[in-house]
Amino acid sequence: MKGFLDDANYSVGLLDEGTNLGNVIDNYVYEHTLTGKNAFFVGDLGKIVKKHSQWQNIVAQIKPFYTVKCNSAPAVLEILAALGTGFACSSKTEMALVQELGVSPENIIYISPCKQVSQIKYAAKIGVNIMTCDNEVELKKIARNHPNAKVLLHIATEDNIGGEEGNMKFGTTLKNCRHLLECAKELDVQIIGVKFHVSSACKESQVYVHALSDARCVFDMAGEFGFTMNMLDIGGGFTGTEFQLEEVNHVISPLLDVYFPEGSGIKIISEPGSYYVSSAFTLAVNIIAKKVVENDKFSSGEKTGSDEPAFMYYMNDGVYGSFASKLSEDLDTIPEVHKKYKEDEPLFTSSLWGPSCDELDQIVESCLLPELNVGDWLIFDNMGADSLHEPSAFNDFQRPAIYYMMSFSDWYEMQDAGITSDTMMKNFFFVPSCIQLSQEDSFSSEA
Repeated sequence: MKGFLDDANYSVGLLDEGTNLGNVIDNYVYEHTLTGKNAFFVGDLGKIVKKHSQWQNIVAQIKPFYTVKCNSAPAVLEILAALGTGFACSSKTEMALVQELGVSPENIIYISPCKQVSQIKYAAKIGVNIMTCDNEVELKKIARNHPNAKVLLHIATEDNIGGEEGNMKFGTTLKNCRHLLECAKELDVQIIGVKFHVSSACKESQVYVHALSDARCVFDMAGEFGFTMNMLDIGGGFTGTEFQLEEVNHVISPLLDVYFPEGSGIKIISEPGSYYVSSAFTLAVNIIAKKVVENDKFSSGEKTGSDEPAFMYYMNDGVYGSFASKLSEDLDTIPEVHKKYKEDEPLFTSSLWGPSCDELDQIVESCLLPELNVGDWLIFDNMGADSLHEPSAFNDFQRPAIYYMMSFSDWYEMQDAGITSDTMMKNFFFVPSCIQLSQEDSFSSEA
């Protein structure tokens, strides 16, 4: 069946005018209600195209290298390759996925902070030379296993020095850069630039000011050792909103003009991930169990003073599947009830849980919902980032199917940009509006 993560081929439903994402979700909720009520994704590839246009309009001077681990669905990678982005890969598997699309090695960077020797050798074999490094041990591994490596020194930023307890942070200090440059010189490793990363959780734009200033210092320091520096990687941390992108550009643009001016021969790149894919995917999950609890014993045990009941709902997907990122960060989406309910229908304090019955498998600690029944559906938007991974084998839960769609207007926009399915996207098989076709017709196994 097409639409799963490991399939090379997939169908993309072209939506007629007047048909929208909600109609597509309604269609598949109906089909899945009849066929087993498994969770599923709907991916709107047109939103990825729009995000790329937004990037080109606001920060055209910065080339995006998409962070593959964020969402490695073949359709996502193929459309981004067609749009001309580069790719930031963390493993051999990711490099192979991108290479199979015909992406040149120059448009792939190897960004894992802790590299396996066999994977460094693989990068060398396929010609992926640009990689990041933040310590002497990694530098020595690179020297021994990749003679043509071109290294970006990964420096820490103020938002991840002494950050939150429990968070793993990477990047060397400015003070340690001189030592690493000395080591690189002795090991005959080519240093070509600097990378830093500002977390999307960081609200202080001033962090970029200091990071760019530090990067300039490292460039000057490297010049003293005879290295030719020609690349600056400003990392990821882009949330996907136009406002945030414009805000970041407002801060960094004048600084780039001063520190790394156009004509200096320095290529500016970045590593957006969730920026491209978060809003493009919507997840539909089914309620598989329900528990009524006293409101004054709900959640943390805090008393609300209400006599109304509270509800615990168990869904057929959780942190050991599509909500894996919930283990390390807050959920960036609000659940929406799929079924229609009256505006004056009472709302109850509710919590949402995955199917494992593990105390870690809590998706939403507390929200207000109308009373739901087993078999009802909840919709989560902004689920394209860090959600399409191989699920745990717990109770043999199936991974969600993925159904792709694109509006005709988005398709025409791609054609206007010179991107066509027969020349750039060999695995795309467009079909008429999937609203009018059965699941088997829309996602058959033959092109």
